[in-house]
Amino acid sequence: MKNLYDVQQFLKRFGIFIYVGKRIYDIELMKIELKNLYDLGLIDKTDYLQAELVLRSEHKKEEDANKHI
Repeated sequence: MKNLYDVQQFLKRFGIFIYVGKRIYDIELMKIELKNLYDLGLIDKTDYLQAELVLRSEHKKEEDANKHI
């Protein structure tokens, strides 16, 4: 997984479709859902860590972009 779209597609494989309307909230909700999948043992550690890294990066980008508005 290299970008937010990849994480969205990964979550869709588990029937998880996220759209809150604000990108930063979407990212935060994806982090919660990803953690739940990992805690339930439905995904392995490698997938979890890759997706988490992408989400952290995207969250930081979004926070930085919102600071300049």
